[in-house]
Amino acid sequence: MPGTLFVVATPIGNLEDMTFRAVRILRESALIAAEDTRRTATLLARYDIRTPTTSFHEHNEHRKTPAILARLTAGDPVALVSDAGTPSVSDPGFRLVRAAIEAGIRVEVIPGPSAAIAALVASGFPTGSFAFLGFPPARGAERRAWMAALRQEPRTAVFFEAPHRIRATLADLQLQLGDRLLAVARELTKVHEEVIRGTASQLLGHLTEPRGEMTVVVAPLEDAPREAVAPSDSDILDMFRQVIDKKELNRRGAVGAIAQRTGLSSKAVYSAIERAKTSRSAS
Repeated sequence: MPGTLFVVATPIGNLEDMTFRAVRILRESALIAAEDTRRTATLLARYDIRTPTTSFHEHNEHRKTPAILARLTAGDPVALVSDAGTPSVSDPGFRLVRAAIEAGIRVEVIPGPSAAIAALVASGFPTGSFAFLGFPPARGAERRAWMAALRQEPRTAVFFEAPHRIRATLADLQLQLGDRLLAVARELTKVHEEVIRGTASQLLGHLTEPRGEMTVVVAPLEDAPREAVAPSDSDILDMFRQVIDKKELNRRGAVGAIAQRTGLSSKAVYSAIERAKTSRSAS
């Protein structure tokens, strides 16, 4: 009889968040497939779990899946863990889970900590319906399309971001969403856990030297300000420079993006930029 593939959620920071059931499953499994065996070793040592491990990450998932399926088919229970949280949620595991299902192997999820859910609840934004968006594309047309879709998303949205990209992402959110409220949760469940709330411009002022993994929550459209204040010439010039500095759009494209965001005509955006330049050079 085939074994069971156990998809085991593990702590996202505080090791005390490990569940009794997760500990038992990891002890009783014949093998633990871990995203990073060195990081998982710390968790296993904490709970005196001596089950053998094998690496299973995005770069070897395709190659390792047949061997793990063979162990499962032979009757061995196998546990799948990621570095933190639930495997296959913006982590390796999706292909293995799908392959196991297609092979008729039982898949059992051991629920536990989730950075997305923790940040969503801590944000104070509506939780009845939400969209989880993974990581935003790093650059190019895919990123612009992702941001444009987020601007139209009617539900609370949750996504992950790396610390070295969070400021660029907040700048893009400022351009696309204006004064929409956001929450950024960093280092969840760890000693320096912090959840900050505000507009993108306010969060940029706070996250001057961002550190730690970030989870961003975007308030739904229904929570957006009903009477948006028209951006000043200076605000429009700042938006323009942020877009140009990223070197993804030329001058015409940047003006068009700002016009779409603000509801102004391209001609009005051009005029505002020139007035702001004149005003700053005179001061």
